[in-house]
Amino acid sequence: MGITPDIRQYKNELRQQYRTLRKRMTPEEKRQKDQAIFEQITVSSYYKQAQTLLCFVSTPLEIDTHRLIDFALSQGKRVAVPKCLDQAGTMAFFVIRSFDDMEKSTFSLWEPRAEKCEALLDVRASICIVPGFSFDPEGYRLGYGKGYYDRFLSKYSEIKIGICYNNCVAPKLPHGRFDVPVDYLFTEKYVKKIKK
Repeated sequence: MGITPDIRQYKNELRQQYRTLRKRMTPEEKRQKDQAIFEQITVSSYYKQAQTLLCFVSTPLEIDTHRLIDFALSQGKRVAVPKCLDQAGTMAFFVIRSFDDMEKSTFSLWEPRAEKCEALLDVRASICIVPGFSFDPEGYRLGYGKGYYDRFLSKYSEIKIGICYNNCVAPKLPHGRFDVPVDYLFTEKYVKKIKK
């Protein structure tokens, strides 16, 4: 009888693998890939038709979303960014008008100042840009292990877009029955519609 591997340990090993791949990129290589992904998003019909952009605020190791947030704000789109509400994995999006509406908080991430920003209650005509260390061709993601996005996406009914460097796309990622795949996967090389 085979031994069932510890899935958490396996996921942590994968996270380390994809973190290392990202760290190996030169600043110029990262800039070029980030630019290509930015262009893939902003020329897409999903972005153009969306009235509201739900987007994570990137850390230096992630695909840059600061430019995308600025661009959407300059176009008059409503932009909402996530805030971790507790340690149990609850997250909500708040509408921002500029980066001045944010502060560094949970996990050293930039988050909206709840006292300055209104909670996003109506997600109609929106798209959500979803972070991840890795995605696979079925749209499943390797997240950061806290469960915030998994809980949010299980209740989000609009278009979910995963963004990922091409060399971080995995052939197949482990996932459970409660994991929610994205609808589209954007890399610097292609856009893939996920078959459901």
